[in-house]
Amino acid sequence: MKRYDKLNKYLMAIVLLLFIALILVLNLFNPNKIFSDSENRNLEQLPKFSFQSLVSGKFTSNYEKYISDQFMARNLWIGVKSDADRVLGKKESNGVYLGKDGFLIQKFSPPAAEDLKEKAGAINSFDIATPTLRKFVMLVPTAASVLDNKLPDYVADSDELMYIDKVKQSLRGDIRFLNLYPALSSKKEEYIFYQTDHHWTTRGAYYGYRALSEQMGFTPKDEAYFNITKVTDEFYGSLYSKSGFRHLNPDSIELFTPKEKVAYKVEYVDENQSTDSLYEMDNIRKKDKYTVFLDGNYPLVKITTGNPEGRKLLVVKDSYANCFIPFLAPHFSEIYVVDLRYYEKNLNTLLFDNQINDMLLLYNVNTFFEDPSIKNISEGIE
Repeated sequence: MKRYDKLNKYLMAIVLLLFIALILVLNLFNPNKIFSDSENRNLEQLPKFSFQSLVSGKFTSNYEKYISDQFMARNLWIGVKSDADRVLGKKESNGVYLGKDGFLIQKFSPPAAEDLKEKAGAINSFDIATPTLRKFVMLVPTAASVLDNKLPDYVADSDELMYIDKVKQSLRGDIRFLNLYPALSSKKEEYIFYQTDHHWTTRGAYYGYRALSEQMGFTPKDEAYFNITKVTDEFYGSLYSKSGFRHLNPDSIELFTPKEKVAYKVEYVDENQSTDSLYEMDNIRKKDKYTVFLDGNYPLVKITTGNPEGRKLLVVKDSYANCFIPFLAPHFSEIYVVDLRYYEKNLNTLLFDNQINDMLLLYNVNTFFEDPSIKNISEGIE
């Protein structure tokens, strides 16, 4: 009996070693991938070896990331882990909650008090330096607060609204601050946030646009003004990629386009490229289908509309603005779109050279608190 037990142990060890060897061989012949569609990110490539990088530990660290990223059938194993976590009742992965009805909701991380103070201070400094510019601030609450009924039962209410109010209280009185929560919360039963992505939907942006119109003093377009077209129902967004949760229903993306023919000129300034559309329809066939709006994020985009009597608007923004800006086009003659994560020039010069009248600062609350680039808004001001 002992002999058979010993034989079984040896056999198990041999099978395990053969399995490991097989995996190693398959990984050796597995071609390296540059980009993961399911995770929507670039994958780690084989690091260059040097004695210095080996001693510092950088080579070892990067090589481990390389092996992890290039592992054979990586997407399959990610799915297996996700399924196992769900069976065990796990409702959070990589800062993303698996909510009710298959909603993925990004966890809100409260900012440090000093960081909030610095960002508000930068906006205030910019305001002092540009007294003739009308300024509007929209910090869009995310699904974590608007769709709090979709959060897992054990998750406490998000503090988003409290921190949004802290920003409002920290800004100078002449800056018009928009509280979008009532407008969005009243429509929470509608499709205003994607289920697998961190953005609001085009419909959510439309309700935000109507709320802004009251503050800016223009008459918003009714839904009847637009052709509402579903351009895809196969969108798996950023939270799907980030969390690893699988077996969820995809999202759909809608475009609200004017029924009447409107002429636009859209210039990607630094890239020296231009188009006549606010949408890059080829991107519907890509993984990140949300980039159908303005082709994603660029340092500076100039939009010239067919409205000769309109004012000129500067939008300082994150990607939440990309599906929002088309709604503004009928009300302005020129719209300058700046993403401070990539824009390195002086905003004051842009304002002066183009005689811009109004500015909208539009961020979702997570990006505003997590990304430091808003502090650059006051750089170079006089």
